[in-house]
Amino acid sequence: MNISVCMTSYNGGNYIEQQINSIIHQLSNDDEIIICDDGSTDNTVNIIKSIEDQRIKLFVNSVNLGVLKNYAQCLNQAKNDLIFLSDQDDVWMENKVDEIKREFAQDPKITLVLSNASIIDGDGKLVQPTFLKLQDGQYLGGIRAVDNIIKNKYLGGAIAFKRHMLKYILPFPPTLPMHDMWIGIINDIYGKTSHISKPLIQYRRHGNNVSPYKHKNILWRLQWRANLIYCIYQALWSRKNVK
Repeated sequence: MNISVCMTSYNGGNYIEQQINSIIHQLSNDDEIIICDDGSTDNTVNIIKSIEDQRIKLFVNSVNLGVLKNYAQCLNQAKNDLIFLSDQDDVWMENKVDEIKREFAQDPKITLVLSNASIIDGDGKLVQPTFLKLQDGQYLGGIRAVDNIIKNKYLGGAIAFKRHMLKYILPFPPTLPMHDMWIGIINDIYGKTSHISKPLIQYRRHGNNVSPYKHKNILWRLQWRANLIYCIYQALWSRKNVK
């Protein structure tokens, strides 16, 4: 199974070279890295271009599309069987690709694999050894659609899924604040999820990537979840006959 790594970038010059280098040596000759840059004003694009590898396919937006539209166009460019999501500022562990491909190979019904992650700070120092905590072999809070409406477990950079699931995932509802949560929930509904308890990425938390939803009040969070449920209902209705 060949893979397409889908990465969006925006002013990621501080970390993107390290991230690309952690990915590129894990790829075969027929794999690809698709990077859609959303109009960076720093040196991000020049850094990407300096990494001379024919597997990197760079698309630079003439106008800023925003996270959802940019990620949608990135996913639409994917050509291979497996799609790996990637943030611009994380670091992939040495064996990430092989371990995830092995997980898919164990069960042909699996359509999405979610790995665990360790958390690092802006300087690369370990902050937390695992993003998802286990209890009796299961993730606390669960990895199911209902559980993830309450608290998202689907960390984008830790997700890989089969390309044919895009027919259910896209288009993104325009009011979604998080594409990774949507991808996970839709896969829970239409496909089969498997998880790897071992951290396969270093998820970098720094001042520029803290979620803008973290400090919203309870009323806002309830309104957002009600909107998410409505989006899921619309998706189920509109895509019920998708083959």
